[in-house]
Amino acid sequence: MASIRARRGKLFVDFRYMNMRCRETTNLTDTPANRKKLAKIIEKMEAEITLGIFDYAAYFPKSERAQEMTALADRAEACISRNPTFGQFAEIFYEEKKIEWRPSYRQKTKIILNKYLLPAFGGKAVHAIKKSDLLTFRSSLAKVRYGKDGQSSLSVARINQIMILLRMILEEASDRHEFEMPYKNIKNLKQARPDVNPFTLAEVWLFLKHVRADYKPYYTIRFFTGMRTSEIDGLKWDCINFDRREISIRGALVNGEMGPTKTLGSQRDITISQLVYDALQEQKARTFGKSEFVFCNSQGNPMEYRNVNRRVWKPTLALLGLKHRRAYQTRHTAATLWLAAGENPEWIARQMGHSSTEMLFRVYSRYVPDITRQDGSAMDNLLLASKEKLTAASNSSDTEGLITNAQTDKETSQ
Repeated sequence: MASIRARRGKLFVDFRYMNMRCRETTNLTDTPANRKKLAKIIEKMEAEITLGIFDYAAYFPKSERAQEMTALADRAEACISRNPTFGQFAEIFYEEKKIEWRPSYRQKTKIILNKYLLPAFGGKAVHAIKKSDLLTFRSSLAKVRYGKDGQSSLSVARINQIMILLRMILEEASDRHEFEMPYKNIKNLKQARPDVNPFTLAEVWLFLKHVRADYKPYYTIRFFTGMRTSEIDGLKWDCINFDRREISIRGALVNGEMGPTKTLGSQRDITISQLVYDALQEQKARTFGKSEFVFCNSQGNPMEYRNVNRRVWKPTLALLGLKHRRAYQTRHTAATLWLAAGENPEWIARQMGHSSTEMLFRVYSRYVPDITRQDGSAMDNLLLASKEKLTAASNSSDTEGLITNAQTDKETSQ
């Protein structure tokens, strides 16, 4: 706040500009009328300083500091032009990167920007964002509440998604505008293991027996191919080869739009088992020639998975008294059933669209204890079998010794 003071009968202004204290003498004598006049000038000065349009030399042309302060203002303006606000750079970043992203990821990015990042950092210069700002922001995300009851909070996975996008934007901004990257040594929050809750084979048969007849092929194929929801909903007839018994996964349906698969490795050829072959033949009689999609609604358009979940999946689980699971668990079920059946893990990984068997065993092995458990029982069984074998061999050797001794005693007596 600027103040009016007097020195040697003349009024002078004491104010701050560019984070510096400035004192400039005027030609006004110290009278009540001049103080009132100067107060109005100061009011205008402060407004211009706040708006960033203050011209030091215009107010104090004879000041020795006029040239110095003008140069500082020019450098500050240049710095601002070189370092845009977070909102300005985020818009540039999005426009440049969206060509690399699937439509679904673009939509998620827009939601994160508009709902979380821009309200928090939009008007702040990118170079002015500090590590402490980032940590404070992350802590605030944990306090966000939503839902009808206001009791739901953001998951750890969601918070990490928001922070990852923030980091990506700041990394690019710091590289282009040459300032120190504030996102240093901030690690992702630790997440719990993925929710893997596959069906048992008995539960699969029970579900398929009672599900609506027109959806039985759909869920049969889900349970025994391991396809993702977006993959089976976007499956087209030209991707089915009955002669080779293969399903070619080349695209995915997300939010009603066809696009690429989740990853490049997700593009794969799935072997059609006899059960799946029969289900596809049954579905062919229903929709082939009516739609390019294997599974479609009455208008020939692809199915909307939220509608299917609400009308078919959830009611069937409730009817059978089965624990509620996401339909995605059909994919996990296929993996565990293949492992339990003794299929080659490398073959299973290819069917699932995994680049290696590492994820297969890390995620699913605990659900097939007879094959992959790591509780020491395999070693116990090996040692027990070895001990029994040695005992049997030892007993056989002792018997042979007794027979030999008996024969020797008999010969001696004779």
